[in-house]
Order: sequence, then structure tokens, then C-alpha cells
Amino acid sequence: MKKHELKTFLSNYALFRDLDDLEIEKIADISITREWNKNSHVFMQGDPIENVYFIHQGKVKIYKSDINGREQIVNILKNGEMFPHVGFFRKGGYPAFAEVLEPSILAVVPISHFERVLVENPELSIKVFKVLGEKIVDLQERLEAQVLNNTYEQIIKLLIRLANLYGEKREDGTILVKAEFTNKDLANMIGTTRETVSRTLTKMKKDQLIETDDDGDMILNTDVLLDELI
Repeated sequence: MKKHELKTFLSNYALFRDLDDLEIEKIADISITREWNKNSHVFMQGDPIENVYFIHQGKVKIYKSDINGREQIVNILKNGEMFPHVGFFRKGGYPAFAEVLEPSILAVVPISHFERVLVENPELSIKVFKVLGEKIVDLQERLEAQVLNNTYEQIIKLLIRLANLYGEKREDGTILVKAEFTNKDLANMIGTTRETVSRTLTKMKKDQLIETDDDGDMILNTDVLLDELI
């Protein structure tokens, strides 16, 4: 990606949207773009934290793995998102794996250089803290769901979350969620089994709480799902 293309790409991020051309150029000057193949890893759990990544094109799965090899999906990230959020002002290793789910192009920014830009641009630091705050709230809500809700309620909350993050609003008010996540993916997001998710989704279809179209995409009404939690 040429420098002017990189500047345009970065300026479209909400994080950088209010920066002027000179400030964006500072970010572009310390950035490079790289391509990753499907199923490759951007980094491994435990690798030294060195870079922050901005997704120009593609999809990346952030997940943790325990000593038995069991996978816990932390997030699925797409175009316009950044990771890892824990990298800022933190030393040590990456706390999770980052696996590329489809051919991807990422802008790579060394954290040591980026932190220097943040120090020089306090308004950018405030934006970063806001992004980190939103991620902390999201993680708190997900942890709360695991502690306080049964599996059925956790699946409902997960569907609502996916609808809010990745859904396409339709004219009738329902939300279309593309069939990008397997039942195993959904199970790994909340720490349950693929069979449990499959059984629950089948029951929800039978109860007309969710629908699927011919492409396997889910059609959700978040108000109806919220009523199930009351």
C-alpha cells in the first residue's frame, strides 16, 4: 500500500478521524502494511508484545487456549478494527492468539513508536482510552453473562451481541447476521459445546425466536430475544 493510500485508510478510523493531515502523516510514517494468508497467525499467545494492528481487509480471530488445547474465542475482528487493545502501555507477552480467518491486509504499527505519538498528541491518547474503556465494558458484560446466566441465556446474549456488532438492519426492523460463525465458533465464544449450541438454536427456530434464510444467514429480532431474558 502506498503512503497516500495508507494515510487515507488510517484517517477513516474513528480513532484518527479528527487528526489533521500532519498528524495522520506521523502515524503513516511509523506504519507498514503486510498481507497474511488464511489460517496464518499474526502473533501467538505469549509472544512479546511489539505491534498494534489495524485491519484494512480481512477477518481475524482472537482466541485463548488452555493447557488442554481448548479454545476460547475472545473476539472476531473485521475491516476497520484494531488489535490488541492490551498492547498499549503494557509490557510482556500477548495474552491470546491472533489467527487470520481469510486473506487479510493489516497496517502494522510498532507499539513503542505509537506510544511516542500518543504522548505527543494528548487528544489521540484520550481517544485510545475511550476505545479501551469500551472494550473493558464489553468484556465485563460477557464475564457477567457467564457468571450470572444459564447457557440458554448466554446464547441469547451472544446472538444479540453479534447482531449489534456485525448485523445488517433490514427494512422490517430485523437484523441479518451472515453465516460467518460455525456452531463451534459460537460455542467457543461462551465456553460451551457445539452440540449445546446446535440443540439450542434448533429449539429457538422451532419456537420462532430466530429464522434462517436459504444461505444459512440468521435473521434476528433483538427485541424478541430480549423478552426471553426478562
